[in-house]
Order: sequence, then structure tokens, then C-alpha cells
Amino acid sequence: MPEPIWRGLFREPDFLRLWLAGLATFVVRWLETLAVGVFAYNATGSAFVVAVLTMLRLLPMGLFGAFLGAAADRMDRRRALLLVTLSQVATSAVIAALAMADAIAVWHLAVASFMNGIGWAADNPVRRAMIGQVVGSARMGAAMSIDVATSNGSRVLGPTLGGVILAASGLGGAFLLSVLIYLPAVVAVLRLPPAPPAPGASTTPVLASIAEGFTMMRREPRLVGALLVTLLFNLFGWPATSMVPVIGQDQLALGPRGIGLLAGMDGVGAFLGAATVAVLARPEHYKAIYLGGIALYFAMLPAFAWAPGPGLAGFALLMVGIGGAGFAIMQPTLIFLATPVELRSRMLGLLSVCIGLGPIGFLVLGALAEMIGAPAATATMGLSGLAALALTRRWWRHI
Repeated sequence: MPEPIWRGLFREPDFLRLWLAGLATFVVRWLETLAVGVFAYNATGSAFVVAVLTMLRLLPMGLFGAFLGAAADRMDRRRALLLVTLSQVATSAVIAALAMADAIAVWHLAVASFMNGIGWAADNPVRRAMIGQVVGSARMGAAMSIDVATSNGSRVLGPTLGGVILAASGLGGAFLLSVLIYLPAVVAVLRLPPAPPAPGASTTPVLASIAEGFTMMRREPRLVGALLVTLLFNLFGWPATSMVPVIGQDQLALGPRGIGLLAGMDGVGAFLGAATVAVLARPEHYKAIYLGGIALYFAMLPAFAWAPGPGLAGFALLMVGIGGAGFAIMQPTLIFLATPVELRSRMLGLLSVCIGLGPIGFLVLGALAEMIGAPAATATMGLSGLAALALTRRWWRHI
């Protein structure tokens, strides 16, 4: 009986190192998102501020995603990944020190969120492009399934750790833990071999490289459809996760530990969904998984927002996670498979731009939450996402 693809991937040292670097980053991302959301809401009482702080982690994707994709083709990706990881360590360390000195302010968290967002923006064109180089096109779907399963598993561990540490030792303890979690990632990146620039990339001006990426996108209907669906998810779906601390505290009367467990249900579902895709999915299923995943995600947002108790809210978030996993796995996979080798970092950079336009959704959601309350605003975003998906079929049917 042939060895499962996922098991063979873990036998490759470079894939294992890239996976470990991603694991550390993912855990810290969700840990800090939960800790910052709870702290900011307690400090300000504003759902809008919570949405803005989460939005700032996405903003660099929209601002710099295309440039990072073009730049990634021009430099050693290992060096770029190391610089990004070290910058995230430094940011978390500064916030930990400020919090422990009782000198922390919400604007410090805003700056930190933006700085760490730059690292997030670099993940697709740098680390995930390196994964593609290591595993090859034939195993890219399985590799992305593992990577997304890891990301979503961390959405259980990260918020749970964040809630427990925040309750026990405050914001400073949560960010100090982030620094410690990053250290194995630094070691893993240092042990990677050099990843030289793409052939000919260093001779092409950055703006010309970006233009080539846009030209490729316009010529390939599959790319247009995949990027459009990504845009819809990040405008209508992803922002809703910022309301979990608000709904958990105001509507469900949960404390930090309970909010952490509630937020983790999204991750449980996402892990289960990603593990299922890793084992069972075949290329002919990719489109259905991508579109079915985003539709399920949108549909479950109203169910979460209007749930009468923590149990039903947790189940709705479990289903949100399952849908989100299918979408998230196929997002970079479809882009990778539809793009020539020499343009992949640039197209993954454009993918980051579509993700980075999510701040528009965060601002809309935050404003709606201030006007009509977090539950109604969250439900409205989910229903609007379903309507937008139906109205754009003429473009995504080519996937």
C-alpha cells in the first residue's frame, strides 16, 4: 500500500522546518488577537476599536502585498523569512515590556498589530512559495492542507492560551509567551538552505514585475475567479471573527477563559475540515471545496450571531471553521496551480492584496456594530456575503 502523501511530506526536513516556522507564527497570531481584543474592549468598551485593531493586522497585505510578491522573486527567501520572523519577535517583546511596566496604551497595540501584519503579508509570497518549491505541484494540495490544518489547529491552542494567560498574568504575560513560542521558529528558519531568487527576477524592475502579475491575472479566468472569491471572503467573512470577544462577553456573559474556548471552536472545526481535505480531496474536488467552504462560512455567521447560548454559538463556530478550512486550503492551491513557476510569488503577492482589502470589511462591521450591535452586524455580514457570492457567479464559474 503506498505511503500517504502527508506522511511523506513530514519526512522531508525542509518542509518540516517551514511547517514549524508556520506553526509558531500561527499560534502567536491567534493568541495575540484574542488577548488584544479582550484587553482593548475592557479598556475602551468599543466594538469598533476591537474591529480596527484586528483590521490593522490585515492592512499591510493590501498596502504591500503586491510589492512583497515582486520583492520575494528578487531575493533569498530564507533571508526574507528570517527577517520577518525576527521583526515579529521584537514587536511582541516590546509590547510585553510595556505591559509589564504598566505603560501600555491602545495605540501601542495598534502599532504592534500593523507591524505583525507585515509579517502576515509576507507569508504567502515567501514561506508558502518556499513550501511549493520544496514539495512540487503534485503535492501542493496536500501540503496546503497540512499548513491550513496547522493554522486552524492553532486557532484552538492560540485563543485558549491567550484567554488563560490573560486571566492569570495579564497582557504582558501573553506577549512574553509569544516571544518564547517564536524562538523555535527562528531556529527552524536558520536551518533552512538558501532559497535563491527566481531566474531573471533581479533584472526586472519591481513595478514591471507587479505589472506582469496583473497581466497574467487578466489573461487567466481561473485566477480572476479565485481572487474574486478571496476578496468576498475577506470583505464579508473574515471580519466577523473580530466580534467573537464582543458577542462572547456581552451576549453570552463569558469571561476571558470562556471567550478563549468559544473562539477555539472555530479552530476545532477548521482543523477537522483541513484534516479531512488532506486525506480525501482530489484535484477534481478543489472547486467544490473552495466554493462550498465559503458558502458554509457565510451561512453560519448569522447562526453564531443569534445563538441563544454558548453551546449553539460554539457549534455554529465549529461549522464556520469547517467551511473556512476548505476555502483556506484551496485559496493558495488554486492560485499556485494556475500560475507559471516564474510568476508564482507575484500571484501569491496579489492574493495577499485581496486578503489585505479586508480592512474595508472590518471598518464596515465595526461601524455597523456601533449602530445596531455586534450580533446584528455579524449576521448582516454573513447574509451579505451569500448574496455577493450569488451575484458574482459569472466570474467564479471559470475556476
